[in-house]
Amino acid sequence: MSLLEVRNLTTAFQTGRGEINAIEDVSFSVEPGEILGIVGESGSGKSVTALTIMGLLPRPPARVAQGSVWFDGQELTGLAETRMERIRGKGISMVFQEPMTSLNPVLSIGEQVMETVRAHERVGPAEQRRRAIEMLDRVGIPSAAKRMGDFPHQLSGGQRQRVMLAIGLACRPRLLIADEPTTALDVTIQAQVLDLMMDLRDELGMAIIIITHNMGVIAETADRVLVMYAGRIVEQAPVQTVFDAPAHPYTRGLLGCVPTLEQDTRRLLAIPGSLPEPGLRPEGCRFAPRCELAIEACRAGLPPLESLAAGHDVACIRA
Repeated sequence: MSLLEVRNLTTAFQTGRGEINAIEDVSFSVEPGEILGIVGESGSGKSVTALTIMGLLPRPPARVAQGSVWFDGQELTGLAETRMERIRGKGISMVFQEPMTSLNPVLSIGEQVMETVRAHERVGPAEQRRRAIEMLDRVGIPSAAKRMGDFPHQLSGGQRQRVMLAIGLACRPRLLIADEPTTALDVTIQAQVLDLMMDLRDELGMAIIIITHNMGVIAETADRVLVMYAGRIVEQAPVQTVFDAPAHPYTRGLLGCVPTLEQDTRRLLAIPGSLPEPGLRPEGCRFAPRCELAIEACRAGLPPLESLAAGHDVACIRA
């Protein structure tokens, strides 16, 4: 049995222009110990998918219009908040974007890690402190016991990201969702954070979902990749297949934007146009207006996600 199963998930938001689907018909699974990468431009629906899984979207305006989320054989969709709180932290944990804004600026980092332990486990103050020091030390904060009283503004960007990981891992979750875990970090610190996540995955045996727009991060960490565009999955495959034989024009476009040492050009390649607004998505294939391979049939209807080979699915009639 898969650890996480997302089945035909559609999340809608009520707006002044009526109800708009942020994600549509999203289905995937995560196996125990697997690292799944989700990639796509900003606005593709990556974070909305994660927040729907966690049950953290405000209701209203958001609602699950279709589909379901299952974790370890239990359906999470529509679960009461009190029961969902038991899943968060120990079952599924999430590291949010932008650690400087996600961390509380008026609480010490030690208090914020202890707060997570206190919320999800019945342990006393001494054990909370011990666990917080242990986790801060494990994620690479030097002199963890002495740094417990430090505030977020006293830490570097890489250290703040490590604190966010410590908070997410404080209760030893079975699944960690990391939303843009290396944003705004320089390449050296980025590599350290990714290596840390891989080491903790091996040590704790947890599964990880990494949400990013950085294909280099995917190549470094993921076992399998979902490519999202305009709220839908357009391709999913093992990571090596995506890099060696991408089937969807959007996936090929994302890979074409990545600079290589062999390139001898002054300008990077770019995908023409921009992502459509959720309420103004085109008929048919969402990527057709930006696709150089588009034909009239592409605009006739949404292409289904179909199997191209074992473990490789793509939503493109020209694949």
